[in-house]
Amino acid sequence: MKKIVLFFTMMVLLIGVCGVSRAEDTLQGITKRGVLRAGVKDLTPGFALADLKTGEIKGYDVDIVRAIARKLDVRLEITPVKEEERISFLTEGRVDIVAATMTRTKEREYLIDFSHTYFVTAQKFLVRKGTVQRLTDLNNKTIGTVDKTTSVVNVRKAVPSANIVIFSDYVPAFLALQKREIFAVTTDEAILAAILVTADEGVFEIPQVSISKEPYGLGIRKGHESFLRFVNQTLLDMEESGEAKRIYDKWFGPESSIPMKRTFKITSR
Repeated sequence: MKKIVLFFTMMVLLIGVCGVSRAEDTLQGITKRGVLRAGVKDLTPGFALADLKTGEIKGYDVDIVRAIARKLDVRLEITPVKEEERISFLTEGRVDIVAATMTRTKEREYLIDFSHTYFVTAQKFLVRKGTVQRLTDLNNKTIGTVDKTTSVVNVRKAVPSANIVIFSDYVPAFLALQKREIFAVTTDEAILAAILVTADEGVFEIPQVSISKEPYGLGIRKGHESFLRFVNQTLLDMEESGEAKRIYDKWFGPESSIPMKRTFKITSR
């Protein structure tokens, strides 16, 4: 029995030592490489979207990780990732950090670590104007969303009678809505608002029907504590200096193309 206890004690210590080593190597590796590799979704208006002319990916998520790269005094390298690739690209070491509208959940926290919440939104619906006033108006309707997201889980729980159609991204989902192939698109309000500004005026809307709160965190490989602490402190410094709000206002402020009130602050809680 003592041998078994000793064995497990040694394993715990070994794992702890390896974890510290990996954490140090992550931060040192980025500095040595001179590059912060960030995974972002490049088809998400407002957060990360490729410019059709230049191909440059721009948005809130990009500016957030650019600020972190600047604090590290390294170059930023952007890697486009799909919804289902966000965690695998991180755990496989293909990127150092993921900024991709990723909601912090307990299930994901088993696989990766999250930074402090750097954006908060709510899951809502994009529909034809005047078709939805309350949640029950969505009963038995066909609703589109994207796989490997919290949106799927939330809508199935909130509207169990709905027929859920899975798309590769929200842009094709909206195209299906325009063609009347589906009744609604559901995801985070910030993403829907960005899509709405591209639609014909007065045809679609986002009703005041919310089914969840969605706190976004930056994804970091599990156990890389030094890098996680650095990222968290950088986010807190950005909030204190006003840089975080300036980035928000650039993409979602009153003068932006996607005006949304900032209802959160970046904190350590």
